[in-house]
Amino acid sequence: MKKIGILLGTDPGSGGMFQYSLAVLDALSALPRERYTIVAAFFNLEWKPYLEKTGIPSFQLSDAGREPLTLGRIWRSLCLPVVPWRKIFWRLDPVARALRATDCDLWVFPSQDHWSYLAPVPAMVAIHDLMHRYEPQFPEVSRWGRYFIREYRFRNICRQARAVLVDSEVGRKHVMESYALDAGKIFPLPYLPPGYIHADGVPDGFDSRYSLPSHYLFYPAQFWQHKNHDRLLQAVAMVSKECPDISLVLAGPTRYEYQRLAARVEDLGLHGRVFFIGYVPDVDLPELYRRARALIMPTFFGPTNIPPLEAFELGCPVAVSDIYGMREQLGNASLYFDPESVEEIADVIRRIWTDDALRRELVSRGRGRAASWSATQFNRAYENIIHANL
Repeated sequence: MKKIGILLGTDPGSGGMFQYSLAVLDALSALPRERYTIVAAFFNLEWKPYLEKTGIPSFQLSDAGREPLTLGRIWRSLCLPVVPWRKIFWRLDPVARALRATDCDLWVFPSQDHWSYLAPVPAMVAIHDLMHRYEPQFPEVSRWGRYFIREYRFRNICRQARAVLVDSEVGRKHVMESYALDAGKIFPLPYLPPGYIHADGVPDGFDSRYSLPSHYLFYPAQFWQHKNHDRLLQAVAMVSKECPDISLVLAGPTRYEYQRLAARVEDLGLHGRVFFIGYVPDVDLPELYRRARALIMPTFFGPTNIPPLEAFELGCPVAVSDIYGMREQLGNASLYFDPESVEEIADVIRRIWTDDALRRELVSRGRGRAASWSATQFNRAYENIIHANL
């Protein structure tokens, strides 16, 4: 009997890493209980209902419901050397002690968590992106020392982890060329759409919560600069001259660049065409995809992303940035464009908005792509990776 732990270090407002953590939690809950014992640790109390559904025993790492200000948090904030910490000082930190005390054969860290190297435990860690190296022009990965903080984190993950999971072959290449990690320690595992995306029916009160146009493009994303909302708005403004009924629905918490983008909508004459609907709970997301004319995703970050997989499952056509591993992930089931080019984004929008036959073809290809990588296959692959690292 092997004991596996999972640290759930994200919260529902953290986007793709939260969704990936859900997929990993489901994969662990599917492991044969006669061979594996599973335990989960978390900070945020919002994880409790998800954990209750799985039946996995769990414990909270902080009474405050968030990561406490511990010696370990101070240590990594100062980017101090990790070797003396792992040899001596971890004993002074309650989080590190709690993880070590479980005596797990392997700890899984689905959100590239710093406790994967601060706690002296056998760790299997997901690295979702190294965009601070590949797209350092964006302030969210470089401003206020963020580049060096991320570099400290990922370098130490690669030094200390037993195994590193990545989303694609492009992700594997990035880790190898950035940190010279042995290829045998890197395991590509493509993303999976979260389980809640399969919910049927219109949620109660959906239409009263959202005032949606009858047809719209959809983009669920935090308002980070790298999400490229500004060029998307410019492209919609360009297309609106030919397609006066065009609309765009933007989902995401109203923070980061939201205020600037809201003003940009007015500057571009898009009032009444662009709808900011704020944070969307899991229960409402499938219906937003089902009603959308297409998902349009002009992000600069990869290597791959989860929203196109959600769209595939729900019969929503997809158009994305032609970057990094997106073609590896989506194949011929998506339209592609240069995210730097407003004209290319506009051209793809025009095609996908006006061509019903194209949309039907994309939906068919997307459903085929979704059928080729299911939760059953993801869970089996995850178990194989765990088995290889015990």
